[in-house]
Amino acid sequence: MPLVTATVSAPVNRSFRVEQIAGMFDLPLADRTSETFSMELPALTDHWSIGLITGPSGSGKSTLAREAFGEYFPPPFHWPSDAGIIDAFDSQPIQQITQLLTAVGLGSPPAWIRPFHVLSNGEKFRCELARTLLHATATTSRLAVIDEFTSMVDRNVARVASAAVSRAIRNQRLLVRLIAISCHDDIRAWLAPDWVADLSTGELSRRLLRRPAVRIQVVRCRQTWWRLFARHHYLSSQLSRGSTCYAAIWNGRPVAFCAVVAQFGRKGCKRISRIVTLPDYQGLGIGARLMERVCEHETARGFRLSITASHPAIVSYCRRSPRWQAKNVQRRGNAARRLAEGRKLPTSVGRAVASFDFLPEQSHD
Repeated sequence: MPLVTATVSAPVNRSFRVEQIAGMFDLPLADRTSETFSMELPALTDHWSIGLITGPSGSGKSTLAREAFGEYFPPPFHWPSDAGIIDAFDSQPIQQITQLLTAVGLGSPPAWIRPFHVLSNGEKFRCELARTLLHATATTSRLAVIDEFTSMVDRNVARVASAAVSRAIRNQRLLVRLIAISCHDDIRAWLAPDWVADLSTGELSRRLLRRPAVRIQVVRCRQTWWRLFARHHYLSSQLSRGSTCYAAIWNGRPVAFCAVVAQFGRKGCKRISRIVTLPDYQGLGIGARLMERVCEHETARGFRLSITASHPAIVSYCRRSPRWQAKNVQRRGNAARRLAEGRKLPTSVGRAVASFDFLPEQSHD
């Protein structure tokens, strides 16, 4: 573990007011003012995935990080004001961009088509995070160093976003290493770093913290709850009047919504028609857990469940999960129109969709 030492200095301008302050508080004046910071930090050749440099303002976090990892800081980036964020990722394939945005917890397609300046602070933070990680993937080191990590966002968003990016790196959906620099210690357990350099104590610790458990409560809810989630869904904001609705509650507030409806022409079968997680809570797998709890409940009532989706996060999850069986993939969607409650239902023509059947757990009796 190399010892990193950095000194910052600046000339002292002996103005009239500077001389006054020096006289009032008996401050010694020199031609320059300087301060030296020193800390052991892990080497890049060591085996680790996530590091955290923390400490109060003025403790030398950024100074030491730039001394040790300065070449890995991301270059400044200007987000265009007249284009959606999806168009600000150079020439990367659309699938890679959407997977990256989803991995950092920005999985709402309506947000992808909006300009950066109209997004919420939490969404902006995730966009910046995605840009930095994308830059890191193009370097030989694959190291992303992020200063002021989560400093400008709500602390709940900070914890969720930290857990989302940690989860993506640990699951190797993001093939990068990350060093986060933050004065906020509340993200430590959520980020679950391999090492923490704490400048408030001067100690470097190496241990993988266990992320706090995310315990959700699944409840049956009224259709009116859909109003909280409709604007974040990537399809129509309409909800069938025949929908059975459920919500995931975390810390006393609804954070995800799921609706199921009867399938046309298939007696005893239902499909998931809506599954949405609020942007501030994306990246923790809450939507997937809600979806499976709903399917288990409806299966216990005697129904068979399925889902047809085009969202990359849902499709990817169902493909990996042993609880879902791939049924059909339509590269250009389904142009067949059906009527429901006197109106034509929208089709999936023009977009690739995948269908999956939910598999109930087998009894071992």
